[in-house]
Amino acid sequence: MRVLQLTFKILTIVGCWRPQSCSSFYLSIIYDIYTVFMIILLYTFLVSQFLDIIWNVDNAEDFTENFYATLASVVSCSKMFSLLVNRKNINMLTNVLVERPYKPSEMDEMRIRYKFDRHIYTNTLCYTILVETTCACITVTSLFTVFKKGNLTYRAWLPYDYYSSTIVFCLTYIHQLISLTAGSLVNVACDSLICGLLAHICCQIEILECRLSKVSNNHETLRDCVRHHNSILEFAFKLNNKFRMTIAMQFVVSTLVVCSNLYQMTKSTDINASYLPLLLYMSCMLTQIFIYCWYGNEVKLKSTQLLTNIFAMDWVTMDRSLKRNLLLIMNRAVVPIEFTSAYVLSMNLDSFVGVSKIIIYNLQIIFIIYY
Repeated sequence: MRVLQLTFKILTIVGCWRPQSCSSFYLSIIYDIYTVFMIILLYTFLVSQFLDIIWNVDNAEDFTENFYATLASVVSCSKMFSLLVNRKNINMLTNVLVERPYKPSEMDEMRIRYKFDRHIYTNTLCYTILVETTCACITVTSLFTVFKKGNLTYRAWLPYDYYSSTIVFCLTYIHQLISLTAGSLVNVACDSLICGLLAHICCQIEILECRLSKVSNNHETLRDCVRHHNSILEFAFKLNNKFRMTIAMQFVVSTLVVCSNLYQMTKSTDINASYLPLLLYMSCMLTQIFIYCWYGNEVKLKSTQLLTNIFAMDWVTMDRSLKRNLLLIMNRAVVPIEFTSAYVLSMNLDSFVGVSKIIIYNLQIIFIIYY
């Protein structure tokens, strides 16, 4: 059974993962066309926002109004590209989790896997609800404010006069909202995929600890545990290597978007209808940073805890060969599994606190300049 089932359903919706039901040639062609449509949808939205910054924006207020939305589109498009390019790697990383040595073989190990599967499913569902609620709030607020005034939800440069016809304006308006929703789902799919795989690393370390607790004087079982630990390290390295740039971009862009949103909120002294979408949008950005840091921190703690748990075993009664194999695992566990974004920023709670401090510092600067 495939892991991360809810995540793969979302990936299928956004055009990044062809479902197994599309096994025939014609269905595959139809899904590929759908994928191209989703790519065009996201990239045309990004290009229209970017050209507006180049050709139309001429003051700081217009720039900040466009900037946070453009950055979000950049992240969505880059994640879409990363998911499409890494489809084979994603397939490989998820398929090995249902094979040996990762596959649970006993009831205790199955319970561990089930616990983590439920945890991943619940977190993915909650994260999806948060993001899509934000999109719905932006849509509803836009319909009752800017749409009534005959404006688009987001600033954009377009090669045609969308005010010339009501139908053209409505189609352009719908294009922006659909692109917003599609981009949000791409973010959910990519974030939940990476964080889900991080959670599975924690799951595998816990399964390894379960197996080590039953080693006794069985040489073959301990050799399998050494291979399992080595496989976990290789899995973590491959995951970090394939998605490090995506994670780095998420950190940078989320920080800039939060600062831009805070500036948008300081422009008005009265609380208005635009405050709730901005607050929800900002909470999504902070959540994106937090979940990466949280799961990265959990992997680091789990890999460090492995050393302590091995030392707590009844290793004194074991023979020399078993002790040597245990020492091999312990020597490798001394250096914890640590995920980084672009080899620079570690994914842990200390990094989240550091990013939060940067946001607060920028907010103080904004208040000083603005007031």
